[in-house]
Formats: sequence, structure tokens, C-alpha cells
Amino acid sequence: MARYTFGFIGAGNMGSALARAAVKSLAPEQILLSNRTAAKAEALAAQLGCTAGDNCMVAEKSQYIFLGVKPQMMAGLMEELRPVLAARTDSFVLVTMAAGLTMERIAAMAGGDYPVIRIMPNTPCAVGAGVVLYDANPRVTEEQLAFFTQTMAGAGLLDRLEERLIDAGSAVAGCGPAFLSLFLEALADGGVSCGLPRQKALVYAAKMAEGTARLMLETGQHPGVMKDAVCSPAGSTIAGVRALEQHGFRAAAMDAVISAMERNRDLGK
Repeated sequence: MARYTFGFIGAGNMGSALARAAVKSLAPEQILLSNRTAAKAEALAAQLGCTAGDNCMVAEKSQYIFLGVKPQMMAGLMEELRPVLAARTDSFVLVTMAAGLTMERIAAMAGGDYPVIRIMPNTPCAVGAGVVLYDANPRVTEEQLAFFTQTMAGAGLLDRLEERLIDAGSAVAGCGPAFLSLFLEALADGGVSCGLPRQKALVYAAKMAEGTARLMLETGQHPGVMKDAVCSPAGSTIAGVRALEQHGFRAAAMDAVISAMERNRDLGK
């Protein structure tokens, strides 16, 4: 019988982000953590007040088993967990966040027709401002899925997306924080070049991005309309937009998303 509600295998960036989100809804004693390097799980458990264990303990004693390992490591992990899962007589759900691996593949690796939820979260989940794309196979009950989404609500936006589109959604929402971080760093570098202190330039860039995103979401305005609203005739903003376009800014952003999606698909082969 499960002793823990959520168990996380992998305490890396994504696993720790989701654990931090989960502890907003669950009592710390309901969460179990493991990691290939045990000290990493122990350190996170100490921060959150959770329990640290090993992979088999998570598989044996957790109601929702989060598989937070890289796609290339999933087959080895599931080989380790397969007999533990087969020995269970109670219900449990596998929650995979491995890019490119379908729910069908995960269940086959696990050795049974198990309930599987596939998620693609992003790192801002750690501060409650993330995006979690998800889908579930038919073995997941409505009650199991409802409990999962309610409990993970502290991560940010949870949006159900057909599994065939998750690789594309991940290329925007999952990889996007890296793309945006590059842009924020570049904006700050530009500010430093113009004489701003670096820390101020970084804060200005981050708050600008936060506010612009909030403005778009709350007003429903198209980003093109928002861009036009800032671009006065013969002004400084349109001069900057022209410089970005001269260097292929939008094409580069589109190519980044497409490349990330193609890599997601390659990882599932």
C-alpha cells in the first residue's frame, strides 16, 4: 500500500521544480524523493521537509511515481523498477516527463498496462509561474487525473494537450525558458554597453518580460498589436525592431522552436 502520495525519481532541475510545486498542496511527509546521486535528493528533502529514499522505494510506496530521468536513461530505470511495480497490488500512476517517449512506450518499458500521465513542465514551475502540458492514457481514471491536476495547480498553468502535439508544445513552453533567458541576457548586455550597471540591467530586462507577458495574457492583445503600440513613428523602438529584423530575429526564434521539436522526436526513436 502506498505510503506517499507523490514520489519523485530524479531531483534535477525539473524534478525539484515539481517537488517545490507539489509541497504547496501536499504535506511534506506525503512526498518521497530519490536521485542517482543520493546526496542531491537528501539535500532537497531537507529543504522541503520531505523524505529521501531510493528508486525502488519510490516505485513501491508512492501513489504517483514521477519518472524524472532523461529519455536515454528511461529503459535502464524501468528495468530496475519493473519487478517492484509488478509486485504491487494497489493502484498507482506513472508520471513521465521524458521528451519524445510516448505513454505507450513508457508502459511497455514498465512491463504492464499501467496508468500513465505524460507531462512536459518547465522550470518556472518552481515559483508557481510555470506551464505543465499533460495527457493521460485510458488507464488513468477521471478521479486520478483530477487529483493530479488539483495537486499540481501550484506549478502554474496546467493544460491538457493531445500527446501527438506535446513535442511541439514542449519546444515552446519547455525549451522557451532557455530561449528567453538568452534574450534577457542579451538585453542586459546591451544595457551594460550603454552604461547601465549589470544588476540593474538584468532586473529591468526581467521585469519588462514579466510585465509584457502579463499584459498580453490579461488583455488578450496579439503581440503584434502590443509591439505596434510601443513603436512611435521614427522613434527609438522601431529603430531597435529594425535592427532585430536585420539580424533575422523572428526567423531565428521560429527555427529554435522547430529544431527543439525535431530533437524531441529524435529522442523517442
